[in-house]
Amino acid sequence: MWEKIRVIFTIPELRTKIFLTLGLLAIYRIGWQIPLPIVDTSKSLFGGEGAGGMQGLMEQVAVFSASQLSQATIFGLGIMPYISASIIFQLLGSVYPPLEKLQKEGESGRKKINEYTRYATVVLCIFQSWFYIKVMAAGGLVHSDFLIGGSLPFSWQFICVLTMTAGTTFLMWLGEQIDEYGIGNGISLLIMAGILARMPGAGWDLIKPLVDQGGIQLGAGRGQVGVETLLVLGVLFVGVVAGVVFIYQGQRRIPIQSAKHVRGRRVYGGTRQYLPLRVNQAGVMPIIFASSLLLFPSAIFGWLEQNYDVELWRTLNDSFQRGAGFIYNILYVALIYFFCYFWTAITFNPKDMSENLKNYGTFIPGYRPGKRTSDYIEKVMVRITYVGAGFLALVAIIPTIIAAWMGINYTIASFYGGTALLIAVSVAFDLVQKIDSHLVMRNYKGLLEKG
Repeated sequence: MWEKIRVIFTIPELRTKIFLTLGLLAIYRIGWQIPLPIVDTSKSLFGGEGAGGMQGLMEQVAVFSASQLSQATIFGLGIMPYISASIIFQLLGSVYPPLEKLQKEGESGRKKINEYTRYATVVLCIFQSWFYIKVMAAGGLVHSDFLIGGSLPFSWQFICVLTMTAGTTFLMWLGEQIDEYGIGNGISLLIMAGILARMPGAGWDLIKPLVDQGGIQLGAGRGQVGVETLLVLGVLFVGVVAGVVFIYQGQRRIPIQSAKHVRGRRVYGGTRQYLPLRVNQAGVMPIIFASSLLLFPSAIFGWLEQNYDVELWRTLNDSFQRGAGFIYNILYVALIYFFCYFWTAITFNPKDMSENLKNYGTFIPGYRPGKRTSDYIEKVMVRITYVGAGFLALVAIIPTIIAAWMGINYTIASFYGGTALLIAVSVAFDLVQKIDSHLVMRNYKGLLEKG
């Protein structure tokens, strides 16, 4: 493995791409730490007591948007508006005929949709940053020197909105530069960088009690860290990552065969190949949707409990707290299954795939081209989506199980499953595959090849 890594840096083009990517990610991390001029950095917007569901919602959004919502920085919104705009256009492409037509036009249509996505991102940035500045002012995060009569002047609101909008637009441009001149998917790498940057802090929270106690202790009690706790967490982490990799690479291969064509004295076609269908076709989106949706009831019931001292609101708020117990986990799993089928139905079209096979003179043995082929592909996809949804549900509740079983903080347990782990693994695999393509093109063995 070390020899393969050495080979990577001996290829000038690949070395340049890697260093450029690392440099652009470093710029992102620097901007992530620069606060807006009006911010009182000694305070945190969602870190106080009683933040409850709202704090959880902001933490969840911050994970998959590479943002910093507890402290207003120039990159405070991250790439959340760009992700929102991309999802909106992807959903509209399934129901709005002009967009659906653009999606089928190939490269030119994709460029047009990307242009519309950029415009929509700027519009979303303006509204989200303005709302965020309002919440920040109401939450007491604005330094008193900038307040006039207890409120923030319009001029400073305009400057902050412009700054945060420019910050998100710059991140969008940064991701596109990584796509074009670096290596890997730029937007995904920004998200992974934000996730991995949280690991040192979570690790320090885990071992800090050891430092305070003066060393590692054996036989630590519940909620305390001992050597056996660290060993179990290490083994669990390796096991969960191995399981995620196994399912991420899992495919259902449908045999297909091309028709034979006679040209003069030669016979073309007739070869037998496979149509690969991913087990986890929906990716990480079902967990993102399900976890975000479940945090809204927690925020609502938390607000009702604070304002109306009623036992019903208190019970409902406790039931919808993240990892609270049976009700939360059942609803979590049910929503993951629902969004798995929903997102797969949007992004995967068996009819189009059947038409493409027919146009290329390829068929599935035993099934006629057209509707029968489409029905068969849909039937297979429904079955493997059930397995993929079960895998996502298991990965999603693993942090809850670990936090409750070992009595550790949920932030630490979240690195053992859920959105963060899935995003990190999928982006890492995509990056490795891009590097492998450069190595194989120059007759070197890829990172994933043996020996």
